[in-house]
Order: sequence, then C-alpha cells, then structure tokens
Amino acid sequence: MKTFFNLVQEVQKPGLCYRCGGCATFCTALNYGALGIDKKGKPVYQDMEKCIECGLCYSICPEINDLDEETKRQAAWSEPMGRVIETTVVRASDVKVMDRASDGGAVTGLLLHLFDRNRIDGAIVTRSVGKYQRQPFLATTREEILESTGLFFDTSHGLKRFSDQYMTFSTIEEFDPMIKKGLKRVALVGTPCQIKSLRKMQVLNLIPSDSIKFCFGLFCSGNFTFGIKEQQQLADIAGISLDDVSRINLKDKLIITLNSGDIKTVELEQMESMKRYACNYCSDYSAEFADISFGGIGAEEGWTTIIIRTPLGRAVLADSRNFKRIEQFNVEDNPEFASRALQEVRKASSAKKKKARYKRRSLQAKSVQVKV
Repeated sequence: MKTFFNLVQEVQKPGLCYRCGGCATFCTALNYGALGIDKKGKPVYQDMEKCIECGLCYSICPEINDLDEETKRQAAWSEPMGRVIETTVVRASDVKVMDRASDGGAVTGLLLHLFDRNRIDGAIVTRSVGKYQRQPFLATTREEILESTGLFFDTSHGLKRFSDQYMTFSTIEEFDPMIKKGLKRVALVGTPCQIKSLRKMQVLNLIPSDSIKFCFGLFCSGNFTFGIKEQQQLADIAGISLDDVSRINLKDKLIITLNSGDIKTVELEQMESMKRYACNYCSDYSAEFADISFGGIGAEEGWTTIIIRTPLGRAVLADSRNFKRIEQFNVEDNPEFASRALQEVRKASSAKKKKARYKRRSLQAKSVQVKV
C-alpha cells in the first residue's frame, strides 16, 4: 500500500505536484489530521504519527494513475479530450455580470441561476484580494458569487477554501467549515487537476466529495504565479505600466486592455517562467471531467465557449436558457460558431497533450530533481 510518503517521492520531488490539495482535504475531512498545507500551498505531513497509511491520499492524486480507468468510466470519457455532448457559445444575460466578466460571464451566470433556483447552497470560487491576485472562498450569497466574476492571474486555489481564512478548496480547513455549515449542495469552479482529484474521490464515495453537486471546469493553459517580480516582468514584456491596466484576459494569448482602451497582447510562450513547473506536465486543457467546461478560446469577444460533458450539465444549461439567464450566440451571425469553437478547443487540447508527453519523456531521461 502506497502512502503520502510515496506521493512525496513520486510526485513532489520530481516537481509534478499540481497543489490541488485533494490529498490534504480528504485527510482533514475524516479528522485524521496527518496532512496539512504549507504557506506555499504544498501538501505536507502535519503530524506523521496520525497517518494510518490508508493509501487513499495517494490514489486520489490526479498525477497518479490509480483509479484512472474507473474515473473515465464514471465520466463516460472518450478520446480525444473527454465526453462532448454539446458545444456552444454563450454569455450571461445579466448586465452586472457582463460589466465584470473577462469573457461572456457564463460561469457566474450559471452559478447565479443555480443559486436563485435553490439548486445550490454555495459555490467554491475565487475573489479578488488585489489587482492581480485571487483568494479562494466559499460564496454563499448572490453578492459573493457576483464578486467572483473576472480573471486574475493566480488561479491556483486548489480544493480547500471554506472559511474566512486564506485557504484553497482542496485543502484541509476548506471542507471542515462547509460540513459544519451543513452545506450539501455546492458547485465547484476549478481547474482540470482539481476536478480530476474530486472525481477520484467520488469514485470511492469519499467524504467530503458528496457535497459537491456541480463541477464547472476552466480551460487551462497552466497556472501562473503573479507576484511583484512577475508583474514587473509582464510589464516589461508588454511595454506597459501595470497602473494603466483595466482588464486582463487569457485565451490562446494574454490580452491586456488599458485604461485608454488600447489592447496589448502577450504570447503565452513569453510567460513560461511565470507558469507553475508541474503545469508543463499536465495534459488536460479542457477540464475533461467537468459537468461543463468553460473558456474564451474559439469565441468572439464578450462570449464564452462551453462544452457540455454530462447529462447534469446539459440540464443546467437548458434550464438557464428557459429562464433567459444565458444568451446563446446568434447562429445568423455565424452558422459555424459552435463547430469553430470546438475545433479551437481541440487544437489547444492536442497541443497541451503533445507538450506534456514531450516534457515527460525529457523528465524520465533526467535524474530526479526536487522542485518546491
């Protein structure tokens, strides 16, 4: 039976830990208390003596192949990038959402619809704690959900944010406050690695994954660290002052809108040094295990490409359309809008998978180096 010690050796030391926090979340939810999260977001032994060596933290890690076949069967996953029931391009109908949104505000629009329809008690999202930083938190009101709208660079909130402390969704203190509040119907907005870890928990019927009823996945080119050093680096690359930035968006490149209305673009290759090391080895661009996947790629400005992956996701979209909370792109403006969007997502997904395979081959040819 492999344990957290093996995760450290096989995942953390080679630099492959995505810091989704799934391992620590499960351990804490059962009050084992063996694992914790350090200040950098890395899972660590909090009290090694409390570890019962159940091996579940190892199995639910998205980097470990255990449970992959079971997870794929449960999700009806298929090549080349997971199950695709429907692809379309939409935007939120609410003007307040659109005023804050980076793309079409589809995620926030659907969350507000589920909340207003009393289908969820809360949503795991992120909110701004500075011009270029995000903080994960559990939104339990319309105002808090609306506050989460928009894009900021540091999207690596993991699986744990469920209290007033600065935590990540999939890490210890997150699920404990959720359980204490009695929330049993929560929507998760997360990156592909976070959602895969959750799906593995659901395969095993592990607490607290039963409280997550909807999984909204974000298209992901990688998580970017955006501290003071990276902010200045980006300003130098783009030839701008960060004080002049009014909005940022990430599609197939970084799009920076200035207060003057001018737009600057930065190629993602120019931002490689800002990307988390482990993201170079991730092959999931389109959140292949979500109920609905979201992103701006393939859509016109102000719209969101979405991929419906499960019957539950299809029901959410249909209900939101009936209540006019979501507006679909007009087919008369472009009859091929949906197929074009899907083609762009497939292209990005294929490129990420190809890069991950190349990086893994290179990693296997090297001796293991510790990445922290």
